[in-house]
Amino acid sequence: MCRLFGLTAGAHRVRSTFWLLDAPDSLLDQSRRNPDGCGIAGFTATGEVELHKAPVAAFDDPGFGTAARDLVSATFIAHVRHASTGANTYQNTHPFVDGPVAFAHNGALAGLDLLEAHLGPAMGRVHGDTDSEPMFALILTETAAHDGDLGAGITAAVRWLAAHVPVLSLNLILTTPTALVGAALPGHRRALDPPAAGRRAARRPAPARHRPARRDPGPLPRSPRPARGRRRQRTPRRSPRLAAPRAR
Repeated sequence: MCRLFGLTAGAHRVRSTFWLLDAPDSLLDQSRRNPDGCGIAGFTATGEVELHKAPVAAFDDPGFGTAARDLVSATFIAHVRHASTGANTYQNTHPFVDGPVAFAHNGALAGLDLLEAHLGPAMGRVHGDTDSEPMFALILTETAAHDGDLGAGITAAVRWLAAHVPVLSLNLILTTPTALVGAALPGHRRALDPPAAGRRAARRPAPARHRPARRDPGPLPRSPRPARGRRRQRTPRRSPRLAAPRAR
């Protein structure tokens, strides 16, 4: 599965170099397990997007390191890809950008024909053949329908997906010049498959119960030995003393 990074610094403009390149298990390190593309997006002080992405592994892309060191922004989004749908091309590499919004996704969904039919003319926003970019188009469409409220747009889009197409898992991040919003659905295919007509929806599995480990009580105390009956003291026998013979 892909890996995501999102950061917001509020009103401050910062660099994300440490988390992307230097931290233990940084995104650069994780690209060795997710080598099918990489990308970083931030925004200038005037709100224009700054984007670097390439359909190669981050550890094999000098531009990824340059962008991670040089990009200054109040919000960041970054992604390393493990491809599941779509070829390794620039058009299929995250993040995807539309106006002042950047988007990256980890997960997989089926039923793309249903999603594409639902989007209709909004499919004009889609330029690649991943399952992620149509999801981004759906979020933007729902956001516009909710008067530009990005949180409400994400909520409506995710609800539609969970109700109409099989979702293996869904983790996504969107950023604007001033905000970062994320959403996640659990990775259980059966629980998120839409029910067929006339059939009940599959029940979510009960969460595994966690039992805390028992503390080692240490060596057990030795149980006291049961009291025994008191023995009678034996009086030692005296050896017979021979009387001295009397003088006659």
